[in-house]
Amino acid sequence: MAQLSITGLYLSLLGLLYVVLALKVVKLRTHFKVGIGDGGQGALARAIRVHGNFAEYTPIVILLLACAELNGSHPMIIHFVGAAFFISRIIHSIGITKSQGVTSFRSWGMIVSFLSIIVLALENIRLFLFA
Repeated sequence: MAQLSITGLYLSLLGLLYVVLALKVVKLRTHFKVGIGDGGQGALARAIRVHGNFAEYTPIVILLLACAELNGSHPMIIHFVGAAFFISRIIHSIGITKSQGVTSFRSWGMIVSFLSIIVLALENIRLFLFA
């Protein structure tokens, strides 16, 4: 049996979330009849930022996750960080959707996202130095 990629699982879950977030933008653009920008519509502006923020943070985490997996990190570390990041992106999107201000969902979503990057970066450095 071929070895399955743990990173592939989280990339797939994040890919589906990406489409859900994009469809929310499309739905609001259609509703407000706005093709470019947010048309001054707060809900559309928030949906655009949720999608944009997701697109900004996800690539670095997936790359770090894939490197850690390829470098031989323990599968539980890959699963833990992959799941934490996926959940953090859901929590963050809920937080921004609720308000343009600071919310606990938004804050926790970003904290866990940053921690995911830090943990994976340190794990890759550890694996490199002690291989």
